[in-house]
Amino acid sequence: MIPKDIIRTNLNNCLTTTDFLDLPGRQVGKVRDIYDLGDRLALITTDRQSAFDRVLASIPFKGQVLNQVSAFWFEQTADIVNNHVLDIPDPNVTIGKKCTVLPIEFVMRGYLTGSTSTAAWTQYSNGVRNICGNVLPDGMVKNQNFDAPILTPTTKDEEHDESISAREIVDRGILPKDVWQNAAEIAFALFRRGTEIAAQHGLILVDTKYELGIDESDNLILIDEIHTPDSSRYWLAESYEARFAEGKEPENIDKEFLRLWFKDNCDPYNDPELPPAPDDLVVELSSRYIRLYEMITGKDFAIDSHTPIKTRLAQNMAKHRA
Repeated sequence: MIPKDIIRTNLNNCLTTTDFLDLPGRQVGKVRDIYDLGDRLALITTDRQSAFDRVLASIPFKGQVLNQVSAFWFEQTADIVNNHVLDIPDPNVTIGKKCTVLPIEFVMRGYLTGSTSTAAWTQYSNGVRNICGNVLPDGMVKNQNFDAPILTPTTKDEEHDESISAREIVDRGILPKDVWQNAAEIAFALFRRGTEIAAQHGLILVDTKYELGIDESDNLILIDEIHTPDSSRYWLAESYEARFAEGKEPENIDKEFLRLWFKDNCDPYNDPELPPAPDDLVVELSSRYIRLYEMITGKDFAIDSHTPIKTRLAQNMAKHRA
């Protein structure tokens, strides 16, 4: 485990932008910068921390954790569905094959929880019982597990995603029925695998989202990221039952506590400017990302403490320059 004092000394050694790279076709997302390399894409995972549809902070080593956690999970699920990974030339970079991206995010939920306006618990507590075609019974409580995981897809939008049911996806012609059914089966299989492996390492995979695409052979492939602390919520399994019985929030190992801090200190959806995240929270979140990596993979998290991240990235991406 990387000591917190080392994390603190790297608060200013974060990858927040990649515009220094001499690479073509840059697209800037909330967390990733994507470069078009012709027949491939370079997906560079930065240290930007996103929630509430905006960037909240920069977290040391976060991008490396996300990229390397995804690499682990891509390997662990390759028997379920092929993925886009061609090469990982840098701890923060994945070179992926191009594909036609499905216009749906496949959001899997194992528990009734969440704090955002679109979260399952928020909807349920406001009286909603049909979530994306999943009819839920009365009497459920926050952080309770579903009898079986549910799929709650969303459309993709620059401003805000829209929850949608399977029937609407097909009826509105967003996806053909056979493509939707195949993709949904993959999402359930991926979530089962993630749940099983997480449990082996003392974790509960609470919810997550997957992105899929269609490759040049018309096959579905898994893209973007998988089971990272940005795309997923994790709880510590050891204390879940006792804390749930006492009505306490589960111990988490994701970014939820940072979301809650911003909700307590501002209106993160509407305030034009947000307060800076306290250094202690940033260090704690970095430590949690690293802890998750080590719990999932069983490996020590390795960092390059001698080369600034931008220098290292430029060196490792030199062969991909135009």
